[in-house]
Amino acid sequence: MTRAVTVLATGPQALVQDLGRPGNAHLGVPPSGALDPPSLALANRLVGNPGGAAGLEVLLGGLVLRAETSCSVAVTGPATPALVDGVPRDSPLHLAPGDVLALGTPVGGLRCYVALSGGVDVPAELGSRSTDLLSGLGPAPLAPGDVLPLGTPAGVPVGVDVLVPVRVPDVLVVPVLLGPRDDWFTDPAGQLRAGRWTVSDRGNRVGVRLTGTALEREPGRVGRELPSEGLVTGAVQVPADGAPVVFLADHPTTGGYPVIGVVPPDALPLLGQAPPGTPLVFAPGTPGPERPGAVRYSDS
Repeated sequence: MTRAVTVLATGPQALVQDLGRPGNAHLGVPPSGALDPPSLALANRLVGNPGGAAGLEVLLGGLVLRAETSCSVAVTGPATPALVDGVPRDSPLHLAPGDVLALGTPVGGLRCYVALSGGVDVPAELGSRSTDLLSGLGPAPLAPGDVLPLGTPAGVPVGVDVLVPVRVPDVLVVPVLLGPRDDWFTDPAGQLRAGRWTVSDRGNRVGVRLTGTALEREPGRVGRELPSEGLVTGAVQVPADGAPVVFLADHPTTGGYPVIGVVPPDALPLLGQAPPGTPLVFAPGTPGPERPGAVRYSDS
């Protein structure tokens, strides 16, 4: 029997993601990978997969899968209703051949993660099965009718007493380390500390756009531009209008606007979960929060 699941519906967006393909910036390739790596790694552990196995990143729910084989499934991230043949089920859960899993709308965040025993076994590109929306590498976004092959289960599922869902706080406090172009701004730490922003509805996997306080350049830098230079995940780039953008996993590898600071990797998962309208403040000079089971990753 072929180990696979069939996609019946996707919701707004459903992507294959693992922990990405870091180390390819010299080729112009973003790191990509899950925006909330700890949630993906947890889902994988719950079904006995290695933490970096490929699973599904589902934006705003709506995913419907039909099992073509017996498999274990875990859904992590924000609290997300999971129904099997219309009956609510707790995660992790088991699917028999023919069972249909449907996900509702997540509460407290944007993206839930679905791991299936054996992992999603699509071909890898540059060492990763992740979909990269900027470069086009990896599998296309899922569509109804897609059949996703699953690998052979190789590990023992790890149980948990309580599966704590991710929830974005009422005000998201984001640590940021200054540089490399903080000298382009008047009192950069003071401006970041005093500013107030909200998450825009124009964000995506490339970056989180913020609306609110406009960051002011040093008088001698007004109207000037930089040659393009390298960007890392978490870079806080400030275009000429002063509205910051925090780059996420599918970010471009170079850019010409000054980067006032960089958000540490451990603080990025909540940014990737923040719904439009979330109030946000920066905390310059502070390290990121350490989430239990956090998976560290970098661009190089």
